[in-house]
Amino acid sequence: MRLTTMTQVTIDGVMQGNGHASEEDRENGFERGGWARGRGDDETREFITRTYQRAEAFLFGRRTYELFASSWGSNDEMRAHPVGVALHGTPKYVASTTLTAPTWEGTTVLGGDLAAAIRELKARPGGELQVHGSGVLTRWLLEHDLVDEMTLVVIPVVVGQGARLFPETGPDLALDLVESRVDSKGVTIQVHRPAGRPRYATV
Repeated sequence: MRLTTMTQVTIDGVMQGNGHASEEDRENGFERGGWARGRGDDETREFITRTYQRAEAFLFGRRTYELFASSWGSNDEMRAHPVGVALHGTPKYVASTTLTAPTWEGTTVLGGDLAAAIRELKARPGGELQVHGSGVLTRWLLEHDLVDEMTLVVIPVVVGQGARLFPETGPDLALDLVESRVDSKGVTIQVHRPAGRPRYATV
């Protein structure tokens, strides 16, 4: 399977608290949640739904898994949505050393050597092993060269606080753009593939 990621980010790179509930993620005093609510047009929503529907399996960090389990996994209305149907009926893996008793059906916790476990999943035949949200996990996967394709859904807003997908300092990465589009509400979808390290100017 190919490992792909999809992340909603602001213009200033924030990924924290994008969801419909402003209180869903208040970690580190974050108070500006819900910034992605209603921002994309119908085509963007359809693109996101189709992405979920083509997954062979999902991989989450613990925090995102718990948010999804308490919404897509337990709310009847959300479970009936095509995204909820895809999530409920597809194997789910969680990268966590602290989660011991997942309650969402079809969940497996990956402990021990995480890189080896993910490489084993990627070696299986099939389509996509998808990561949604899960910023800490996504950064770790990129650092370990485990990401095959990365989709950024860029919302035209600057929130000025919150956890960013890419930290102020960290490893560098070149990306090849393989697809892009801008919807009628200014939301940009960018699909990239990692391409080694960037080239820098020489003296």
